[in-house]
Amino acid sequence: MSKKVAVIMGSDSDWPVVKAACAQLTEFGIPYEAHILSAHRTPAAAAEFARDARKNGFGVLICAAGMAAHLAGAFAGNSTLPVIGIPMKGGAMDGLDALLATVQMPSGIPVATVAINGAKNAAVLAAQILSVSDDALAAKLDAAREKMAAQIAEKEQKLQAELAQ
Repeated sequence: MSKKVAVIMGSDSDWPVVKAACAQLTEFGIPYEAHILSAHRTPAAAAEFARDARKNGFGVLICAAGMAAHLAGAFAGNSTLPVIGIPMKGGAMDGLDALLATVQMPSGIPVATVAINGAKNAAVLAAQILSVSDDALAAKLDAAREKMAAQIAEKEQKLQAELAQ
């Protein structure tokens, strides 16, 4: 695996949710770094990280933020790497404001957006992006899908056995 993933959160209060992305990246064997950077409180450091991400070996940037949620957009504005936004639950609108701020990007500056608190899906999407040029990672994704399907089949079998009683 040649590229790593940056997992950026706007605050340490995001960590309880964001660590699910890190766990999923670890499960796929994808190297990552996690950092706290703020689009508002550390704008220069956030912009510098985003601008230098490609030359520092990153292939995808995951950004988690709540409320105004400008972090993913700030990173997308400073990098041509794929950016995945995780809108965080909380605030006056319970995450809806973060979702809208993350998904409503201007033309030419996209941010792929997962569900509110969707950290695991952000990591899966990052893996899918990286798997375009990594057959071993693609095989891991295929295996994960097969495992999910087997789990559903097992649950269906248990349900049908219970219903038959």
